[in-house]
Amino acid sequence: MSRLPDLLRSRIVPAILTATGVSLIAGGLLTYTGAAEVPSPEPSPTIVTITPRPTVALPTLPSITEIPSPSPSATPVSDRVATRVRVEALGIDLPIVEQPGGTNAYPLCNVAMYIKQLHQPGQGGATYLYAHARDGMFGPIYERAIQNKRGGPSSMLGMVVEVWTSDDMLFTYQITEVLLHQLTLDRPSAATTEELWLQTSEGPKGTKGKTMLVALPLVEVHADHADAHPKARPVNCK
Repeated sequence: MSRLPDLLRSRIVPAILTATGVSLIAGGLLTYTGAAEVPSPEPSPTIVTITPRPTVALPTLPSITEIPSPSPSATPVSDRVATRVRVEALGIDLPIVEQPGGTNAYPLCNVAMYIKQLHQPGQGGATYLYAHARDGMFGPIYERAIQNKRGGPSSMLGMVVEVWTSDDMLFTYQITEVLLHQLTLDRPSAATTEELWLQTSEGPKGTKGKTMLVALPLVEVHADHADAHPKARPVNCK
């Protein structure tokens, strides 16, 4: 499986995601607790994308509990959930667990989490994964996002993301957009086609802007059971 990303990069060109926003918004999910220096946030979102988009003003962020469950037409055809995420080019490889319960629950460490109100891989909508901007987690995404020169946000475009699921499937995606300073979940909430979103934080606790990576599907294949079921050892890092 480790060679699959290289094969996919040489054969498949990603599609460009377009989606309409709706008034479905999520609360602040993550805080940065690593040692990297945090720059002052920019006054408006900066978007790095294969096809440039205009910068837009975003509203204040209410609670994530306002995201509704998928409509009946989007009802999952299986009980699969994401169990592991890997971005080999960034050194990211994490078990995935369900987001903690409660409106004030603090995200766990040593794992990535999914938003259960959205979709799982292969269900025709947005799968949304997030983790702290820490070493061993989504820290490499944060580090690339704050760089302004070579190796900055745009260097993540084209990277392959692998997501394993509980029914022993492997879904691969390719990063097509890097969105900085994001304040809503409008786009993933409105998605009607298969997408993968990865999110991490941009500053200390209380920083509202988040970095999001958008990835589009490449292929899905059967996976080894052990690869799809890593041992998750989440810890409370509040």
